[in-house]
Amino acid sequence: MLAEASDWLHRRSGSAADWPVETLLGLKGSTTVSVVLPARDEQDTVGTIVSAIRRDLVERAPLVDEIVVIDSRSADDTAAVAAAAGAKVFAQDSILPKLPSLSGKGEALWKSLAVTTGDLVVFVDADLLNFSSTFVTGLLGPLLSDPSVSYVKACYDRPYNGAEESFAGGGRVTELVARPLLNLHWPKLAGIVQPLGGEYAGRRALLERLPFVTGYGVELGLLLDAYELVGLDGLAQVDLGVREHSHQPTDVLAAMSAQILQAAWSRLDRHGLMMPLSAPAPTLTQFRRDAQGYLPSDRDATVGERPPMIEIEDYVLTAR
Repeated sequence: MLAEASDWLHRRSGSAADWPVETLLGLKGSTTVSVVLPARDEQDTVGTIVSAIRRDLVERAPLVDEIVVIDSRSADDTAAVAAAAGAKVFAQDSILPKLPSLSGKGEALWKSLAVTTGDLVVFVDADLLNFSSTFVTGLLGPLLSDPSVSYVKACYDRPYNGAEESFAGGGRVTELVARPLLNLHWPKLAGIVQPLGGEYAGRRALLERLPFVTGYGVELGLLLDAYELVGLDGLAQVDLGVREHSHQPTDVLAAMSAQILQAAWSRLDRHGLMMPLSAPAPTLTQFRRDAQGYLPSDRDATVGERPPMIEIEDYVLTAR
């Protein structure tokens, strides 16, 4: 690890336990906080998460000003469950309706900036199990206490199917794709423990200046673009303990990996770190076996992207 990365790791890493609610309330002042959950078919978990945040950080302690769920075309009762638990719920396609609709998690995250008002925005995945409101307070700590910090990533242990390991790794795509990419091309970011984790927070002033990849590469894209804009010292990470959620099959992880590689490719190009001779192919070919042998199957791994929200005219709509 580079000396700069090692130094950052020790200076800019903390723990959720460092930030009790009482301390954060003393630091909050007039700063407003939005918590956003992008959700698609998460009726079994979204209500529990929203209820915990509302109970602990709205009713017991006035730290969070709004809880917003962006329903990303759910086929189940995600929207109704989230609303019953106390969230403001917006259908993804109802936000900025004059723009062509795109798909993916990043689209939901990007559109959330148009319907939230907080000076600080905390993003939390809606499929978490055994959720604790310390996920929110931990991410807010560096932002409320240090004006030089603009973007905070969560880190945590991610046991696979309940297995506990001494190796504090990320998910399979993190370890096999994202971490090697960072070490190869952005070695000063080698201290980021969970580059693809779905829990992070930022200042609106920064988030509205960032483009959002619409698909699975959104977390890596945000991290790399935030690093480009605010530098290493503008980033921090907080240990939230253990993160439990559902796991995806390998063929889906391959599609995630393809989009993450394309997001990284575009940042290498945009940040002047390479001289591209051709555009990446957007098709991922995978194989299945039948009685005749291996059958190729093509999956579209195209990466869409939304521009920084600040560039969108008339984006003040609906909830504003």
